[in-house]
Amino acid sequence: MSAIGYIQVHAFSSKARYPLKNVAITVTADDGTAIAMRLTDRSGTITPIAVPVPDKWESQSPNPPEKPFTNVNLYAHLQGYELVEADNVQVFADITTNQNLELIPLSEFPADWNQTVIFNTPPQNL
Repeated sequence: MSAIGYIQVHAFSSKARYPLKNVAITVTADDGTAIAMRLTDRSGTITPIAVPVPDKWESQSPNPPEKPFTNVNLYAHLQGYELVEADNVQVFADITTNQNLELIPLSEFPADWNQTVIFNTPPQNL
């Protein structure tokens, strides 16, 4: 893996898509190794995070021997909201992957205060 791709996150409230400040975002590799941790700004975004990915040329032919992207997992936490987990987010060389994270206020489902909302991204059919 000698190329770099980027992951950009936008966190917002589920009802009005209101941007959420100070959401703790953790990006991990498939094996659980932390890649980066950030807090969202007042627009609900973080600075793009660089992720080591396979070279771009590996995605130039059908049925490549190795997947031409790197999977990362995202975790978003903000007090008063359910924890959000986005699994298998794909990051490609020289591309910024944008991931929206919709956080649900705990007040909407008080019985589910310890629930984690998990989104799983299926692999690309390349």
